[in-house]
Amino acid sequence: MTTQYSSGRSGSSGTLLAVLFSLILGAVALAVFIRHATTGIMARVATAITGRTTTFDTSVPAVVQRIQRLNRLETVVYSIDTVVEGSKSSAVLPDLLAGDRILLVVHGQSIAGIDLSRLKPEDIHITDKDGGQFIHVTLPPSQLFLTTLDNQHTRVYMRSTGVLVPADPNLETDTRAKAEQQLQQSALADGILDTASKNARATVTTLLYGLGFHEVVVN
Repeated sequence: MTTQYSSGRSGSSGTLLAVLFSLILGAVALAVFIRHATTGIMARVATAITGRTTTFDTSVPAVVQRIQRLNRLETVVYSIDTVVEGSKSSAVLPDLLAGDRILLVVHGQSIAGIDLSRLKPEDIHITDKDGGQFIHVTLPPSQLFLTTLDNQHTRVYMRSTGVLVPADPNLETDTRAKAEQQLQQSALADGILDTASKNARATVTTLLYGLGFHEVVVN
């Protein structure tokens, strides 16, 4: 007569492996959840689980430094294509004999923005309000940083010279300088500085809300 004994070790090992596997899957799922829960209620749940919160230094010197890091904030690029004329005439002879005339097809741009390195601590006021922080920022005035011609797309369209005189070698250079002045005047007339201020206020406002301020006023 043979007596057989069955061991429970195999079943216990299988159960342990299943538990370990479940724990690993749960840990992976939790890690994925925390990593991707960045907004709304899911973000708050993730923060409660991890116990970590993001804090920012919202003192005036710190805020000034953060804004100044934007440096020369270029917010508007104004482009224009036009035709500019340059000419020289004789006080005595007609242009057919002594005149010099050039037409340039001009492509150029003006860039405007705000130099935030000029921001001073007295331009920022921070107060506590309704359990949060209120900030008021006065930005430096907008300015025209640069007006330049695109030499690759600016060309001589026509050149005519009187039969008695040579072409003036400086006329094209002078006409290009005139074109830059006209471009700058057009940009200013079309309100490039106002647009630059508006865009800069939007950029700085977004930055300040990102630092945790509850109410932001930028002008």
